[in-house]
Amino acid sequence: MHNWARYLIFFQYIGTKYRGVVKVPLEQQGKKGVQDHLEEAIQRLRPNNLVSLSVSSRTDTGVHALSNSAHFDLQRKNDKPPFTEDVLVQALNFHLKEEQIRVTHAHRVPDDFHARFRAQSRTYVYRIALGVPHHTLLPLTDWNLCWSLRDTELDIEAMREAAALLIGTHDFSSFRAVNSDLPFKNPVKTLDAVAVQPGSSFAHSHFHRQLQFWELAFRSRSFLYKQVRRMTGALVAAGQGLLSVSQVKQILDARDTLAYPQGVVAPAQGLFLKSVDYKESDLQFSQQPDSTDDPKNPC
Repeated sequence: MHNWARYLIFFQYIGTKYRGVVKVPLEQQGKKGVQDHLEEAIQRLRPNNLVSLSVSSRTDTGVHALSNSAHFDLQRKNDKPPFTEDVLVQALNFHLKEEQIRVTHAHRVPDDFHARFRAQSRTYVYRIALGVPHHTLLPLTDWNLCWSLRDTELDIEAMREAAALLIGTHDFSSFRAVNSDLPFKNPVKTLDAVAVQPGSSFAHSHFHRQLQFWELAFRSRSFLYKQVRRMTGALVAAGQGLLSVSQVKQILDARDTLAYPQGVVAPAQGLFLKSVDYKESDLQFSQQPDSTDDPKNPC
């Protein structure tokens, strides 16, 4: 079927108002997931098939993404040719309307491409603001987009020393939260890189006072449930003097989720999925579709 196409889309979102990225079951009322809104936008293109997204990287309620990804299949009605990538991006953003979700770019990919399993790495960034007695003192541009701490400084060297212990291949059981997938997920992961680096407010040039920000960046092919937030919490605790570097190592070596101290997990609002990376060769599609259709009137 020449008008059937598989697409990989990259999209970003502010996760505050969504119940995570994945689809929320119909029987559960309340907030929708980002996937729900994306699928509704795709269905407004009136495809011949019922579209279902396969999201590459799961994020929880309150977590944001600068670039997540997903693939889906789309067949147009009346034997019309597949959308070009640019037209698809325009059409989806038009139908997303006021949602805090934006599709940034798209690729037409081979029919056997899978957004989750072809991903080579995922990078998360966690934003921390220092010297903020109450979150209402943050500029609006950072509201619900960072973890605000009363501390005016952190022991950055201790954080970096503790972070170095996490790099490499380890059993990260102590840094995963309990969920229904726990018995089925291999806790051994390879953390390729961890960085503790200066950051900045999104309004750093236009706010009435200076705010000190730090960012923690983590790169791996995949992560366990809440692993990044738990690693972040432990590193911040080391920076605050609440945990020693040796205690962070003891937590890692325990390989037991119960070894992780209570009340240390970093909150969701400071976490961003920064990128999902693929091999360029996996994104190649030989046939280039040709369409000049109006994205507001796709049929």
